[in-house]
Amino acid sequence: MSDESLCFDSARGIARRIRTREISAREVMAAFLDRIVRCNPTLNAIVARREDEACLALADEADRAVASGAASGALHGLPIAFKDLEPATGFPWTRGCPFLRDAYPADDSILVQRLKHAGAVPIGKTNVPQFGMGSHTYNEVYGTTRNPYDVTKSAGGSSGGAAAAIAAGLLPIADGSDFGGSLRNPANFTNIVGFRPSFGLVPDAPNPLPSLGFGVKGPMARSVDDVSFLLAVMTGRYAESDLARDFAGVRVAWSPDLDGLPLDRRVRRVLDGQRRTFEDLGCRVEEACPDFSGVDDFFLTIRAARSWQTLAPLLAGHRDEIKPEAVAEIEAGSRVTAAQLAEAIDRHEAFLDQMRRFHERFEFLICAVNQVPPFDASIDWPHDIDGVRMEHYIAWMKSAYWISATFDPAISVPAGFTADGLPVGVQIAGRRGDDRGVLQLAYAFEQATGCGRRRPPLA
Repeated sequence: MSDESLCFDSARGIARRIRTREISAREVMAAFLDRIVRCNPTLNAIVARREDEACLALADEADRAVASGAASGALHGLPIAFKDLEPATGFPWTRGCPFLRDAYPADDSILVQRLKHAGAVPIGKTNVPQFGMGSHTYNEVYGTTRNPYDVTKSAGGSSGGAAAAIAAGLLPIADGSDFGGSLRNPANFTNIVGFRPSFGLVPDAPNPLPSLGFGVKGPMARSVDDVSFLLAVMTGRYAESDLARDFAGVRVAWSPDLDGLPLDRRVRRVLDGQRRTFEDLGCRVEEACPDFSGVDDFFLTIRAARSWQTLAPLLAGHRDEIKPEAVAEIEAGSRVTAAQLAEAIDRHEAFLDQMRRFHERFEFLICAVNQVPPFDASIDWPHDIDGVRMEHYIAWMKSAYWISATFDPAISVPAGFTADGLPVGVQIAGRRGDDRGVLQLAYAFEQATGCGRRRPPLA
């Protein structure tokens, strides 16, 4: 196997070969470092990178552990770079902010601890938008992350650095996080798999940005199997099982535009072409959609209040260094009263009850991940969709954050390409707590279509 082929092998397979000494962790590290040196200057996906010799020295330590029978876990010897919203000792924790470029955490987050304990070898961080806000990865510390399928396009966000790195073979797996689509949107833009698990499945401490249940952390990889593999490590308790399942007679709600959202015709064309795939899997596919009409009111209220609570102290001293969309959101949060926040939480609870009743009829809901294909990396965000004006900086991704509001586990899995070669994913959401079911349907779809096997031109 060539070094390049190795970089596109499954994470599970690479880890197994390291443990059985078919290949050394040093060889694996050298192969990935070579791709990083060649591709990362264009993509700008991995930031705050360790020196190559230091990375190779850590790989040598991993090899010595294998030789002595002391391999540390499922990820032993795999290179990893942590999302720059995660505190990880030895690396700057900038969160995309110029005034935090020299901030170094004293401790690892629980998630980073688990990944290290499982034997992953840290080589750097992955790029994010400032504070992870918005779904286009650019900031004034590291710059813009680009899409390996077309380097003039966005890789999405906020886990955009992670997604671009995985898609281009710079990393085998990565961690991500998702409040309003930050795992799913970049996976959708880069033809990989991003899984938003049920709230609480993956630990979220220490978290300087409390999410009131909307924010979760989860796995990203090139395949559903590798996502399942990484999820087991992240949770510490998720028991992997066979991803194969018979879907004969399973009721699936089909609503690409969630009953009327503006949807780019290129995205719609790809998704319409995949309805038959779910039918061929045996699913009873029916046009149906929950009532999302009140979601914007409570979601945006809760999100603004959360932004003000956590970021307002930074506004006074660093206003000019915080992007305008974040400033506007923080200031909107300052105007949310306790009564308004309580009312928003009550409306959300009522919505969750409605979703419970919906899932009594349908096991899964299938829709667009977001409403546009990858857009020009030079703009801040899509301001219109087929002539429909977007009212705020995340309006173009309502199909992602509306699903966040359900608290359902949801996944983006590759579904095809536009006529000009841009990736499009499909979003599968399942019943709250049925993470395994979502992974199983995503796996069945992935095996039936093979869309995720297409490598980017940069590769």
